[in-house]
Amino acid sequence: MTEIAEQSSNTLLSGPGAGLPNDGTGVVKLDPYLSPFQEPLKRRYAKAQDWIRKLTELEGGLDKFSRGAEIFGFNVDKDNNITYREWAPNVVHASLIGDFNNWDIKSHPMKKSEFGVWEIVLPPVDGQPAIPHNSKIKISMETRYGARIDRLPAWIKYVTQDLSVSPAYDARFWNPPENEKYTFKHPRPKKPKSARVYEAHVGISSKELRVTTYKEFTRDMLPRIKSLGYNVIQLMAIMEHAYYASFGYQINNFFAASSRYGTPEDLKELIDTAHSLGLVVLLDVVHSHASKNVLDGLNEFDGTDNLYFHEGGRGRHDQWDSRLFNYGSYEVMRFLLSNLRFWMDEYQFDGFRFDGVTSMLYHHHGIGAGFSGGYHEYFGADVDEEAVVYLMVANEMLHDLYPECITIAEDVSGMPALCLPLSLGGVGFDYRLAMAIPDMWIKILKELKDEEWDMANICWVLTNRRHGEKTIAYCESHDQALVGDKSLMMHLCDAELYSNMSVLSAMTPVIARGMALHKMIRLLTHGLGGEGYLNFEGNEFGHPEWLDFPREGNQNSFWYARRQLNLTEDPLLRYKDLNEFDRQMNLTEAEYGWLHAPQAYISLKNESDKIIVFERAGCVFIFNFHPTQSFSDYRIGVEEAGTYKIVLNTDTKEVGGFGSVEPSTRFFTTPMEWNGRKNWTHVYIPSRTALILARESPVTQNS
Repeated sequence: MTEIAEQSSNTLLSGPGAGLPNDGTGVVKLDPYLSPFQEPLKRRYAKAQDWIRKLTELEGGLDKFSRGAEIFGFNVDKDNNITYREWAPNVVHASLIGDFNNWDIKSHPMKKSEFGVWEIVLPPVDGQPAIPHNSKIKISMETRYGARIDRLPAWIKYVTQDLSVSPAYDARFWNPPENEKYTFKHPRPKKPKSARVYEAHVGISSKELRVTTYKEFTRDMLPRIKSLGYNVIQLMAIMEHAYYASFGYQINNFFAASSRYGTPEDLKELIDTAHSLGLVVLLDVVHSHASKNVLDGLNEFDGTDNLYFHEGGRGRHDQWDSRLFNYGSYEVMRFLLSNLRFWMDEYQFDGFRFDGVTSMLYHHHGIGAGFSGGYHEYFGADVDEEAVVYLMVANEMLHDLYPECITIAEDVSGMPALCLPLSLGGVGFDYRLAMAIPDMWIKILKELKDEEWDMANICWVLTNRRHGEKTIAYCESHDQALVGDKSLMMHLCDAELYSNMSVLSAMTPVIARGMALHKMIRLLTHGLGGEGYLNFEGNEFGHPEWLDFPREGNQNSFWYARRQLNLTEDPLLRYKDLNEFDRQMNLTEAEYGWLHAPQAYISLKNESDKIIVFERAGCVFIFNFHPTQSFSDYRIGVEEAGTYKIVLNTDTKEVGGFGSVEPSTRFFTTPMEWNGRKNWTHVYIPSRTALILARESPVTQNS
């Protein structure tokens, strides 16, 4: 991204302002650089409003339209009648088959409506549902060319995989008796002012060489996440995916919670327990593409190439080897919007991190696109307006029906107005991920010596965001933890992680440097990089190994498909110190709230001293990245007069530092302009150390 409208940097965009036009160009008043693009802004806005208007006229509104899961798939009424509906307009016959009728294609034929929807109603047998709970089912269809095809129902809510028989999934009729259904007990938490996000994958959340369960995650991980000071969990790989090593990004069953980790009821218990701890839970939702599986996915569902997807090349993602949705299709819109509603209503998720948004926004899917930051890149022929409009409508629906809902966009392009409401012409997300930040840190660690670090450039990348459009900052997500890449701690310490992280041996220069910079990089990103912060599971304590799922290339090993969280519980290992710093960092933010404060004022970027000083939320952040030089009586500017104390220190012994700074030190301001601030104070700032100071007591006007 480039400068991105610094001129409008102090405008807070919490909703439509007085006098702003109601045609999608409201954002132009806030960012004049968008003025040449009023026509595409108007067009997108009009298309989104047309969808909303159409759905109001034909379906009774977005609320009713998005309740597709109550119409399609399997639904059981209070009298145990089972109704099954499926959209398959291009087949000539359809039957419901399964264990319940010995897979007889003639016994339960379905009827087709004028809109291509097949339907069957199964009355109860002896008062009980005609299809037993958890039994196998399929829809069997005949194409117009006479071919017989069997498919898993598109709206199926539970599927299982028996790899000893076949890699393909089996659809299951999930209808547990009342005494086995999980009942939610706790309300959703309010949307946090500061989003501190813990990105987690249920299956890897154990040191054991196997897939971890929902129940184990509930028991072991939720208390850990809470104690670390995070308030949002972003759950990956929940939507059912046939290939575990896809990390959950090749979805074959969009309404099914992955059975690898347990039952749907177990997932409900996990989310409800999280809510009881005040933790918000987001689903990593994948609407950017779908698995190309035919036998257990949506691909060629009715024998055609283009039921849910674009036909031909437009319907295929070459790099991901997957299918691409036709966002302009009425029934695809119903399917996807209903999918969001289903996860919100059935499982009580609190919102979504939308995966692959860049791929959705552009016909080129971001492949080979450099995104120089020129605004023409966001409004030209490369933009897929049908996908943009789908995201507009989806966000409008979610925020209208669930006011506390959070949506995060994974977008590397920096599209303007992505995180503004539809009323201003925006796409409607709450946050975007700051994807340039981890790239910066990895590039620095790979290419530069410590004395070559550019303080001004680091600050530039961390603050280069569209003001008023909130950003989730992070040093590393799951992407940087995957095999083929390296986590920050691996870049910093590499092989010594396996030999020199014990307190029984002297701290080596490599480990001392790595631990210091690991903390400093995280704190600088946390304080300066956005309006939210994200960490991937295990990276908070410098997990010593990358992440690699069982696959043919590693002999299907689980060795790297696990997070050794137990390392933080060993008093003889230094991982516990990094873990403790992460906890202190989050709890300090929870007290002072810099993430939801206006962007920081950077008063000092000293290249020779390698010092960065900034203020945010009344806190003074001081970083000394110099590899060897400590500074005594270092003068810094401070805006607010008063007595300051240390509220966070990366160098204390309890977080693996050397304890060079006396924790009880107080800092007194002198009323004289320094570095653009009204006051100054002196600090001792050791090499590779960061401090946060907060005011202990204000100075009166007369003093």
